Amino acid sequence: MKNIILSIISLALVLVSCNQKNKVLETDSSVAVKTTSELYSCPMHPEITGKKGAECSECGMELTEKVVQMPKTEKDDASATAIKTENTVAATSFTINEIVSSYLTLKNALVKDDSNGAAKAGNTLYATFEKVYSNTILNAKLKNKYNEIAVNAKKHVKDIGENAGKIARQREYFALLSKEVHDLIKTFGTDQKLYQDYCPMYNQGKDGYWISETKDVKNPYYGSEMLSCGRMVQAFL
Repeated sequence: MKNIILSIISLALVLVSCNQKNKVLETDSSVAVKTTSELYSCPMHPEITGKKGAECSECGMELTEKVVQMPKTEKDDASATAIKTENTVAATSFTINEIVSSYLTLKNALVKDDSNGAAKAGNTLYATFEKVYSNTILNAKLKNKYNEIAVNAKKHVKDIGENAGKIARQREYFALLSKEVHDLIKTFGTDQKLYQDYCPMYNQGKDGYWISETKDVKNPYYGSEMLSCGRMVQAFL
């Protein structure tokens, strides 16, 4: 009888120990999940969030500011769904494909050292910007960004159109335009596979970037003088 009682007591102690161990494991797991889900933001761009130490997509600074997360509510879930729907609609009803196509025509004219062709292509690109309406962009932040880029881009293409016969000047404005087109592609994407190329020789390497539809480097800043000068720096899928 004594042995039975001792066996029961030992079994009870084992069960209590197991339960305590499971609670510790559950607590550790909860802490791990909490740590993994913590978000940090950029000191300069608080809207950019991610893991601690990651780079900000806007300025390249590390994400160091801890984001205080509030518990989700049904209202929050509904808002998130609305934002997702809004972005989806914006993506399907707005496109920069025609802008990119006109830009590539301009780029190819400069590759061929065709100043008059570049002027004509610049005027066409200006008209394209005029007829692409940002009202179909439902996301206010994206809409404002497009409008800002479009204003600057139209100045550059207008200058290209007005400088027929002055290809060096046209190439200066093309360098500025290429930055705006790059930002458009990065923000809105296109249906075409594109590449960003770079010529370290142009303007001391400060702004010799352009967008191309081919992997082969064909330099719009030097044309036939140094047609293959440059390299691809990134691809847009």
